[in-house]
Amino acid sequence: MSQSLEETALSKVKRGPNRASYDKDIALHIIDSSLMCHVGQTKDGQVFVTPTCHWRDGDYLYWHGHSKARNVKGPIDAQEKVCINISQLDGLVMARSAFHHSVNYRSVTLFGVPERVEEKEEKVRQFKIFLEKVSPGRWDELRPVNDQEIKATGLVRIKIEEASVKMRAEPPIDDPADKDWPVWAGVIPLEKQWGEVEQDPIQTAILPFPTSPSAF
Repeated sequence: MSQSLEETALSKVKRGPNRASYDKDIALHIIDSSLMCHVGQTKDGQVFVTPTCHWRDGDYLYWHGHSKARNVKGPIDAQEKVCINISQLDGLVMARSAFHHSVNYRSVTLFGVPERVEEKEEKVRQFKIFLEKVSPGRWDELRPVNDQEIKATGLVRIKIEEASVKMRAEPPIDDPADKDWPVWAGVIPLEKQWGEVEQDPIQTAILPFPTSPSAF
């Protein structure tokens, strides 16, 4: 049986609640099939939104940055909740009127006070999980991380519990009076794929290409 996300005053979807879901399995799938998120936080009354890559391990969402980066150090020092959004665009919804044009999409919004991860072995384990998400099998081919790199990289996480999903996956919803208006209506799906690799120009050796992830 699927678990439910925590529906709170923050996470409850108020606008378009018919497109909301609190199914944790759906949220985890969107998180795992996305590479980038946006971390929102406040500092001295100013809102900041920082794009960053994320990954998941169990019930926790992780991200990293420079140890003194605002989206790593700031919420830890303040012990304040951040708001994180992860979105995927799936298609353009072309209606018979400008008003009813829309997009098909999937998104997750999460809230939580970040926890700092400081233990060296755990940081390295998480870095490997992240890189394996980006390119499966690549971690073991790389020059090992060193102590200076581990120390310089801040790692934080929030538990995936206070969150909500919002989605749209349907054709246009036009006014009944417009159904015979003579313009094409429907959905233009967005298909995503990786392009041809571009080798570093300073590298002259012929080496195997990295493995591209199937998601994102």
